[in-house]
Amino acid sequence: MTTGSAPAATQSDGNYILDVTSNGHRSMVTAWLWLAIMSLLGAGVFSILLVLARTPTIGELLPYKDFFRTALVIHVNLSVLVWTLSFAGVLWSLTATRGHHLANRIIFGLTCIATLLIVGSGFLPDNLPLMNNYVPVLQHPVFFMGLLLFCGAISAQIIANFDNPIPNLEGITAQGVIRFGLSCAAISTIITILSFIWSWWGLPDGLSGEFYYELLFWGGGHVLQYTYILLMMVCWLWLATIAKINIVMSERIVLLLFVIGLITVIIVPVIYFYYGVTHPQHKLMFTWHMIYGGSLSTFPLGIAIYYGLVVRRPQNDRENCAYSALITSIMLFGSGGVIGFMITGNDVTVPAHYHGCIVGVTLALMGVAYDLLPRLGFSLLNYRVARIQLWLYSSGQFLHIFGLVWSGGYGVQRKTAGAAQSLDSIERVLGMGLMGLGGLISAIGGLIFVVVVIRALCSTPDSSELNQQEPS
Repeated sequence: MTTGSAPAATQSDGNYILDVTSNGHRSMVTAWLWLAIMSLLGAGVFSILLVLARTPTIGELLPYKDFFRTALVIHVNLSVLVWTLSFAGVLWSLTATRGHHLANRIIFGLTCIATLLIVGSGFLPDNLPLMNNYVPVLQHPVFFMGLLLFCGAISAQIIANFDNPIPNLEGITAQGVIRFGLSCAAISTIITILSFIWSWWGLPDGLSGEFYYELLFWGGGHVLQYTYILLMMVCWLWLATIAKINIVMSERIVLLLFVIGLITVIIVPVIYFYYGVTHPQHKLMFTWHMIYGGSLSTFPLGIAIYYGLVVRRPQNDRENCAYSALITSIMLFGSGGVIGFMITGNDVTVPAHYHGCIVGVTLALMGVAYDLLPRLGFSLLNYRVARIQLWLYSSGQFLHIFGLVWSGGYGVQRKTAGAAQSLDSIERVLGMGLMGLGGLISAIGGLIFVVVVIRALCSTPDSSELNQQEPS
């Protein structure tokens, strides 16, 4: 049996890339990209402090009692919530066909204010950090003001740019599929926010503290992961086009995968109707919903793209950059998924699982960010440096999650730092030391990404270069 390409009838040779069609497009896309990059920069600063807080010996030198927990809350919200949904704003802005330029500017400004409130609350007194899952919080009015404003602004951004989400089924095109995929991500985000509201409404009086916020964000937090997954799938398709990968799937099959993802999201109200918010089955059903539902769309697409990566090698630096982003994203996301089946308790295997999955999403977004810069007219981009950054960042994350899995096997508990980690054996010390080394390498890789993108964004844009980077 040979490994040649599949029959043409089953392949997609479509262009899964969105164009920058006007100066209005470019200005809003650039604005959202700036917010996404600055959130990563802030998260990177806190990630270095987090790694130091958990690294043997060094962590003991930090005097701030709740430093680790407060930094963790801000880091998670910046590196996951703000970064990913800000980049979603980049992609949703590319699909906009309406002329709501003033409304979009106001919405963007409110999102920036919300982000500043979230970060600034970490430096205020009496900001009790709570380590609940998905959206950890600081119990402070400023933090909650920022979080509510952020959710409202993102919802308004979706509504302002939501247009014609259903592709023409009689003539399905790659452009129609990619727009539908982004519409699915938008719907998933709206359902996420509605789930938060439903949980808040359904929680009984008298609950407080971490348990209250765990229940509040559990359902919607799981749905939010589908938003991230759908965005990652869109970026995989985009990068596969740049790398000229033959996806052994027609546009119709890819569309079907997005439909499956959407159906998985819209059945969420059934869980709320049957089990409410406080029933033990509520948490279990959403866990199963994420474990099994999340793989229905990503696994087939990931396998199809990975096959294309194996049978073809990139021909130039630009293709190589997209190729690197694709393969590292698929490998990290797949590793995180496998680790998820290894979880047996509340040890550091849990963050190893979600770090793998979230970093898989981030790598896909990074790859698309690199491709977007020349399309926006910014030319100061070295694809070789970009490729090195992607491999450095992903390698550091592989070491990071491997160290966490190792330490989890020896019982090191999650959400602890310093002496609370009970690093009383050489195995635990080595595992967490490897975690620290990988985290620092990854932080350096993330910093390089931020520097490269900011340098490009600070260059003078050349409108003549817009969309001149289309693959032949």
